[in-house]
Amino acid sequence: MRNNLRRPAVDPLTTVRNLGILAHVDAGKTTVTERILYLTGATHKRGEVHEGTTVTDFDSQERDRGITIFAAAVSCDWDGHRINLIDTPGHVDFSDEVERSLRVLDGAVAVFDAVAGVEPQSESVWQQADRHGVPRIAFVNKMDRAGADLDTAVASIRERLHTVPLVVHLPIGREDEFTGVVDLVRMRALVWHTGRDAFEEGPVPEPLGDEARRRRRLLEETAAELHPAALEEFCEHSRVSDETLAGALREVTRNGEGLVVLCGSAYRNRGVEPLLQAVVDLLPAPPDVPAVRGTLDGTPQERPADPAAPLASLVFKVHSTPTGRLTFVRVYSGTIRKGDTVLDAGARRTERVARILRVQADRHAEVDSAVAGDIVALVGVKSSRTGATLCDPASPLVLEPPTVAAPVVSVAVGARRSPDADRLASALARLVEEDPSLAVGTDPETGQTLLSGMGELHLEVAVEKIRRAHAIDVGVGRPRVAYRETVVRGVSGLLYRHVKQDGGAGQFAHVVLDVEALEPAEDARTGGDDGFAFGSTVTGGRVPQEYIRAVEAGCRDALAEGPLGGHPVTGLRVTLTDGATHAKDSSEMAFRAAGRFALREALRAAGMALLEPVVEVTVTVPDEAVGGVLGDLAARRGRVTGSTTRAGGAVVTATVPLAELFGYASRLRSRTQGRGTFTTRAAGHAPVPAAVAEGILPR
Repeated sequence: MRNNLRRPAVDPLTTVRNLGILAHVDAGKTTVTERILYLTGATHKRGEVHEGTTVTDFDSQERDRGITIFAAAVSCDWDGHRINLIDTPGHVDFSDEVERSLRVLDGAVAVFDAVAGVEPQSESVWQQADRHGVPRIAFVNKMDRAGADLDTAVASIRERLHTVPLVVHLPIGREDEFTGVVDLVRMRALVWHTGRDAFEEGPVPEPLGDEARRRRRLLEETAAELHPAALEEFCEHSRVSDETLAGALREVTRNGEGLVVLCGSAYRNRGVEPLLQAVVDLLPAPPDVPAVRGTLDGTPQERPADPAAPLASLVFKVHSTPTGRLTFVRVYSGTIRKGDTVLDAGARRTERVARILRVQADRHAEVDSAVAGDIVALVGVKSSRTGATLCDPASPLVLEPPTVAAPVVSVAVGARRSPDADRLASALARLVEEDPSLAVGTDPETGQTLLSGMGELHLEVAVEKIRRAHAIDVGVGRPRVAYRETVVRGVSGLLYRHVKQDGGAGQFAHVVLDVEALEPAEDARTGGDDGFAFGSTVTGGRVPQEYIRAVEAGCRDALAEGPLGGHPVTGLRVTLTDGATHAKDSSEMAFRAAGRFALREALRAAGMALLEPVVEVTVTVPDEAVGGVLGDLAARRGRVTGSTTRAGGAVVTATVPLAELFGYASRLRSRTQGRGTFTTRAAGHAPVPAAVAEGILPR
């Protein structure tokens, strides 16, 4: 007799995973991505970074430099699931690419070097993922290297990232004898043999039996501490079953309470299949994450991950190619079809979608539609910028755009040939459109065109892109850094009267301000991120609330230029202590002007100091070069904060002014015969010594 019962339909969205690969530069992100593409059949040959044959590092500069510069999106299929993957840069200068990618991802794989463990940029991208609430799993890569140690890498994860590692692998073999892993969840051995792509599954090797059981017990105890069902089973039976443990690992990954840690060697193709399975089993699908939130006429709204809901998608990247403009979007809800007209909600203009492409780095496959959960590129969208919301014209919604970091370094750029001047302006405009962390402006004193970015390498790449893509001979001046000014000695009771009478309604505003230095801890408590806090102690309604807000706006206007050298002002608290109004002539405009002029006057009377951006530098050098490197850092006004030894070398960390690091790469190579490397991470601003400030500030 035929069974007429139908199996419940599987929601296609539950088989989608949108994830990023995050790591410090040179931890092996791109190699991991290439092995994933190879194993899933998306490519038929393994791409190698050192050979310049990778799919995701397709740009000529990426292949020349051997690093990832631009976030590249690829898609592949594994175990009935579609994986949309973004390979992100690991260099600090391109952290804005990571920020834009994390904004549209549902999960991530954090890759760590088995020798180095957590490195500076590993911490930075981890903090970025924390801000976006992106669930993560960890892959300790390069287990075949000399000095590789899983336990040491896990210890650094626990200490520096402040998370709870749940290690599910035990390595089989050490260093160049690393051949596989013991899966501690299912208590089985996975072994890869040289020359074979597939692994062999078998029992746990007898010499590792006791250690595997000990680590399985530790994994059960850690899971029980984090998960109620695992705790209940552990208390009742003194063990946790494979099924309960797997469910606990999935839940603690998705709620961010723990970090599942796997290991392998992507270069040797060992450990990638378990990583893929962990992505499918542990990381969330679009329906598993909270509904995307936006605003409609200032009112908060939510859109579910439902293809039948009104369209809501976010532009996270714009890329110009020789054949046209590609607009990369994450579709959060609804469906977008070829030929649709969509609304750019922020700009309040419509765009027509001519084609929809599923992207494989620099290769594309055209599709007829994209649904909630998809990451695709659109052709035909002419004006929408990064951060724009493309939505259903009948149901407008504005999604929160990715944050854009403020540039810290500037160079003067100009065309060497006069006929190229207009083409250079057009090329710069296109650069800024593609990379919002770049900015173009004009020096008011010299009239030079200034290109600003996140670091020296960032600007080098941008200028080289102009030369290669637009065939323009560009001249570049010495980089300049973004200085700030701050208050070191405040003023109290500064009175300012703004009175203006030139016929008709006049302007009258009377304010009294206290200005003082703002402590960093106080800035964190107030939730500020711009180094400015404003308060009012005015009583008795002497200044109405709407005028107090106008005074604050005026004070913020005054922060744009400080009295020392016209640099932005930060690190101060302003308190409005008193004021007076006029029955007819007072207005918000008058009090805003009073706030602006009063703070400018207060800053001229206060004690001010110049601040400069500083970075944390991590230098890896051979033992014999340590002395010279330390001396060079001291000459660059660097303050050494730590030094550790590694096999055959040392790792030195120091805080160095950004202005002193220009040209450091060449200097380090020459001092270490090309064997020294360094990385940087932004570390805020610090006061400029008086002797140095004299040479910076205008006389």
